[in-house]
Amino acid sequence: MAEGQAHYSLTEKTFKKLCNGTIKFEDLEEKDCILQIEQKGVDMRIGLDIASLAYKKQVDQIVLISGDSDFVSAAKLARREGIDFILDPLGAPVKPDLFEHIDGLRTCDSNFKISDKK
Repeated sequence: MAEGQAHYSLTEKTFKKLCNGTIKFEDLEEKDCILQIEQKGVDMRIGLDIASLAYKKQVDQIVLISGDSDFVSAAKLARREGIDFILDPLGAPVKPDLFEHIDGLRTCDSNFKISDKK
């Protein structure tokens, strides 16, 4: 992880207590903070990997574990290159613009129910 991609924030409850003087900075505990991690460029890198695999005909099928519509272009490209493009959104809703460019839905986790609704 690159420097600056992770930082801690105070919980809303803790922030309010600090502002109204109920607690002081010295009273802060680990549970008063939330770790926040930023991902930058990950979708683009995955899209480039999908394109590379498709153009080089290195795979017959790609299973993408995401529901992010940022992958529409990659899905379209892979399918144009004859790759079977499967999506596993892990229970998240799939946006219609991505749904129309996949060959199938499946899940690797039985805790999630797959719905074919757009």
